[in-house]
Amino acid sequence: MGAILLCSTFGIAQDNLWSSGRPDGHAPISIMADHYHKKGEIMFSYRFMPMWMSGNLSSAKEISEAEIHEDYMVAPQKMKMTMQMLGFMYAMSDGLTFAVMGNHIANDMDLVTGMREGFVTKSSGFGDVSVSGLLKIVNGNKQSLHTTIGISIPTGNIDQRDDTPMMANAQLAYPMQLGSGTWDPYLGVTYLGQSTNFSWGVQPSYKLRLGTNTEDYALGNLLNVVAWGAIKASDYLSFSTSINYCNLGEITGQDADLNPMMMPLFNTVNSGRNQMDLGVGSNFYISSGGLKNLRLGLEVKIPVSQSVNGIQMKNTLATTFGVQYSL
Repeated sequence: MGAILLCSTFGIAQDNLWSSGRPDGHAPISIMADHYHKKGEIMFSYRFMPMWMSGNLSSAKEISEAEIHEDYMVAPQKMKMTMQMLGFMYAMSDGLTFAVMGNHIANDMDLVTGMREGFVTKSSGFGDVSVSGLLKIVNGNKQSLHTTIGISIPTGNIDQRDDTPMMANAQLAYPMQLGSGTWDPYLGVTYLGQSTNFSWGVQPSYKLRLGTNTEDYALGNLLNVVAWGAIKASDYLSFSTSINYCNLGEITGQDADLNPMMMPLFNTVNSGRNQMDLGVGSNFYISSGGLKNLRLGLEVKIPVSQSVNGIQMKNTLATTFGVQYSL
């Protein structure tokens, strides 16, 4: 009888834990470090993340190319950034999960001179690598809390160049570079909750830039806060919505190879922004069979508000498609 009661109590306790073993057991696919694993578990992930920009903003208002050409020789028109990210997670214990993420970035920017001559600049290569530890604080009553402590390692090149009508092999603008060039520690806290058919979460995080890079500048510190909710439509499908606030600080210092009068994105006065994005997404989860624990995720995010310092490009759309597989 005692053994039966013990097993019954254990089963109730297990049922009371927050669980990742359901389609909405992971956050929308664009959110990193949203969950931890049990001791010995391994997860591989791949994300394809294109983002588009079109037109320019002065503060929160659109500004024309003609207005930009009153002060600058070149105006940016549109840009596409495509990031492919590989991730690996390993749970050293029930309370500590190790994570490493690396990425490859490809950037394309269309620009036009004051004489209406259009041209394109491109950059591509591997970006910065991040290493972190996810520390479980509590898991009970269908709620979970953990913290993420990590550092971004400056493996991305910050000397990307391309030919322009003005100069061959010219240094490209700050947004066209592939990394920060600095060691960037970051800290995040993630709260998760579940009910029978719903789940939700909140994750604030902060990234700090240490020192200046080899080009004598540092990107701005980054504050990001995201909240999401999801409905479990079935044992294998869920739908989600999210709201994301981002505050990116101004660039400090200056790359000596960039003439601030050439174009807005060469001038560090035109850096730093506040932005709010709305996201909708879906997760597909296979819970049994030969592909057990395989997940597919898709999320689309659009800015609902954005305000920039000076003159910067206008963000228009970001999407994330991802595959996650746990062992």
